[in-house]
Amino acid sequence: MKKFITGALLVCAMLLATPAAQAAGFKFGPKVGLNVNKFSMDKSTLSSDNRCGFTAGVAAQFTVPLIGVGADVSVMYTRRNNEASIPQIDNVSAIKEMLTSKTHYDYISVPVHLMYKLELPAVSQIVAPYVLTGPDFSFRVSKEIMDDFKAKKCNVAWDFGLGVELIKHLQISATYSLGMNKAVKYVPVAGINTDSGIKGNTNGWTVSAAWMF
Repeated sequence: MKKFITGALLVCAMLLATPAAQAAGFKFGPKVGLNVNKFSMDKSTLSSDNRCGFTAGVAAQFTVPLIGVGADVSVMYTRRNNEASIPQIDNVSAIKEMLTSKTHYDYISVPVHLMYKLELPAVSQIVAPYVLTGPDFSFRVSKEIMDDFKAKKCNVAWDFGLGVELIKHLQISATYSLGMNKAVKYVPVAGINTDSGIKGNTNGWTVSAAWMF
């Protein structure tokens, strides 16, 4: 997977460096942002609060001149922090307390978006709003941190976002990621919780800024 990502980045860099590519609407540049994530469990036994993390990497874009339709692909290092409340029970299966658990997972995320940018004559030189949507593939690179929570190696989400491009270079966007698969499974230690195999996905917002060349 690492070789695939490295190779894809090298190919993108070679293509984007050519004058013809830049004239045709290719752009690339660094991208950073903050994310707010929350576990969405399939049972009400566990609850989760919003937690803030971060993301950083590179983005590449191609838009068809005048039409404004194109693609937006990024390779990002992403940290997702999570906090969950886990019920603890006694010998008669009664909840005696709630245990708060904090953890984080690190990912290499590859969002692949379809993008539409509203380009108006003269105005787009200063400001150009855009919308985007598409799948986001996240590959976990951190180790398991807790015995109870088991995170999958690959998470898939569908992104919905909007943003604005300023002075043809600075892009600021907000994206909501809707988890498509079960990203985490809660398997409690025997005797601690009556519910077993609780599954959940990760939903959240990401606010990012990119400088595109």
